[in-house]
Amino acid sequence: MIANLSRRGLLGGIAAGGLVLGIGLPAARGQQQQRFGADGMPNGWRDDPRLFVAIAEDGIVTITCHRQEMGQGVRTSIPMVIAEELEADWSKVRVTQAPGDEARFGNQDTDGSRSLRHFFTPMRHAGAAARTMLEAAAAKQWGVPAEEVRAANHAVLHEKSGRSLGFGALARAAAEMPVPDRTTLRLKDPASFRLIGKDTVGLLDNHDITTGRAGYGIDARVEGMLHAVVARPPVFGGKVTSFDAAEALAVPGVVKVVAIDAPAIPSEFQPLGGIAVIARNTWAAMQGRDKLKITWDDGPHAVYSSDTYRAQLQEAARKPGKVVRSAGDVDRALAGAAKRVEAEYYIPHLAQTPLEPPAALVRIRDGQCEAWACTQAPQATRTRLAQRLKLPEDKVTVHVTLLGGGFGRKSKPDFVLEAGLCSQAMDGAPVKLTWTREDDLHHGFYHTVSVERLEAGLDADGKPVAWLHRSVAPTIGSIFAPDPKHELPLELGMGMVNLPFPIPNIRMENPEAVAHARIGWFRSVSNIPHAFAIQSFVAELAHAAGRDPKDYLLELIGPPRLYDPTDLGDVWNHGEDPKRYPIDTGRLRRVVEAAAEGIGWGRAMPQGSGLGLAGHYSFVSYVAAAVEVKMGSRGEISFPRVDIAIDCGPQVNPERIRSQMEGAVVMGTGLALSAEVSFKDGRVQQNNFDAYELTRIDSAPREIRVHLLPSRDYSQPLGGVGEPGVPPVAPAIANAVFAATGKRIRQLPIRDQLTT
Repeated sequence: MIANLSRRGLLGGIAAGGLVLGIGLPAARGQQQQRFGADGMPNGWRDDPRLFVAIAEDGIVTITCHRQEMGQGVRTSIPMVIAEELEADWSKVRVTQAPGDEARFGNQDTDGSRSLRHFFTPMRHAGAAARTMLEAAAAKQWGVPAEEVRAANHAVLHEKSGRSLGFGALARAAAEMPVPDRTTLRLKDPASFRLIGKDTVGLLDNHDITTGRAGYGIDARVEGMLHAVVARPPVFGGKVTSFDAAEALAVPGVVKVVAIDAPAIPSEFQPLGGIAVIARNTWAAMQGRDKLKITWDDGPHAVYSSDTYRAQLQEAARKPGKVVRSAGDVDRALAGAAKRVEAEYYIPHLAQTPLEPPAALVRIRDGQCEAWACTQAPQATRTRLAQRLKLPEDKVTVHVTLLGGGFGRKSKPDFVLEAGLCSQAMDGAPVKLTWTREDDLHHGFYHTVSVERLEAGLDADGKPVAWLHRSVAPTIGSIFAPDPKHELPLELGMGMVNLPFPIPNIRMENPEAVAHARIGWFRSVSNIPHAFAIQSFVAELAHAAGRDPKDYLLELIGPPRLYDPTDLGDVWNHGEDPKRYPIDTGRLRRVVEAAAEGIGWGRAMPQGSGLGLAGHYSFVSYVAAAVEVKMGSRGEISFPRVDIAIDCGPQVNPERIRSQMEGAVVMGTGLALSAEVSFKDGRVQQNNFDAYELTRIDSAPREIRVHLLPSRDYSQPLGGVGEPGVPPVAPAIANAVFAATGKRIRQLPIRDQLTT
């Protein structure tokens, strides 16, 4: 069994003697709009020792994982890559989690579906370098040329003499060998891979998770710790006018009530402010919070109500906005079209709702701060803790626990800062701060609400000659800058401006929208509204043209060709070099064809049943979903089957890719059917899972089939996996509903639209 290893255990093993290898990893990317080097990698990469491979004298290999595990399997897949090139016996591999330390480990933010995309090659180099050093040590000991020895299955062999030495026996000597230049490394032939691309490795943490031994942020404990919860402003940007803590302090177990200052707006990742109740247990803290008497100043966002705001977005979408992509003469082509089709699509705010709400433990003593947290961004957490607590950054340590889900919420460390402020208020005593589910829903960083308006002109054959798309949504940039009213290039580049349809007249606009809540990352981000609108609209155009939706979509995609995304107005391309990652319509076609073939597209369907299809490019991968729906007598929807196809380039861990696609289908089903955060008078109306409904067992697809389009060319760049599966699910469901009922779904969630 592979075992998790504490950092203390790792350091102890190293102290006993062995090999420690550092490799170069990327620095923080900074601005996405940057120049690219001749090697296809972004400028700013540097060759500092950051990720470590350690081999102890007993032969145990310890690999430090610098990315965070939240169910996607990164603590399995990254070590797999190193172990493969190292020729390590997987049963003798241990994994330790890196703390937040960008100077050593590079960018540790686990988001954007980029962990393996960015680190597959560096991890191969790390394993190959360690293998080369072991081989050099053995050759020196035997007095033979290094070319005559080779590592295999946790040992180094000299075939001519029949001699062999295990990794443990060579560890000390290998540590004295020079680290080879990566340009001289001999990487394994993929044909000889034993781990990469195979289903032979299970999830590293699976045993601990399923037996209840896994440690999450909410499980962190140290001796003498206190517990805290916070009463936060019910309206974004609000603050405390006055409060009375007498009744709260009378609750047995409550030890202190602390005011947390409201941040300046924009607030970035800072806490919202409010009143913290610190107690000897969480229950006492919650009871004390309930007894606080607080007068709030709701501030300017108390006017925010979803119904009126939706009307404002719709009004903006019906007027010209900032042009973000233009070709040809759209107005003239629309005026002269044989048929004109218009539609508006609406998606509400969404909450990430990881099953483990935010939680963190912080202790400050002897000028040192230690935090234990379920964070996706340990370096950002470390930096902001140091700033808020006025400590040098090298005096702050962030220990990363397992994350009980993240989906973007835990990339913002406001909850860790709250714990730090509580510990500071208690003279450094350890304080664990916990968010309830109600806290999570009421005070999150929400996925943006949006209205997407599309217009198209069709010629006499039903082909589009004009395309107009207006996207109106408050931007993530609103938490970083004062009231920006336009979406960021990275948001517009998520399936909108990089639309690869060869339509001669095309214009895309981004009218203004003001943010009234904290907008943040959510799994797949703006790909969700853009894919929902565009893929639904394509099906509407197919119907208007009297065509099969699959054939029409493939015709719109066109023949296989490569697009430089910058030629389409996308200056971001998910942060990747457009030369290395062009948009490949051939790959998009293939996933659409694979999903359609899997579902049995074109088969006769019984009354009340239908098939829907959608495809999308995101995070430099290609995914299509085909959905079968069955309507009940009262308008309820069931899903006998979903087929989802992905082309993410070379596959490192197929089992995890399938798992991610299955999870994406389940999550996408919830977004389509029931998920919604709505506001009234600035306040979130949903309190818990009774109102903010996730996909439940009775509404989940009965069967999900995942189709992995194979790629064995590991010299090609990898695509993302964690996020690309979500965007095509909701439009495929909406299109299937139309096929079954004849009713168009243009707003999410569907809820009771089919029962009224």
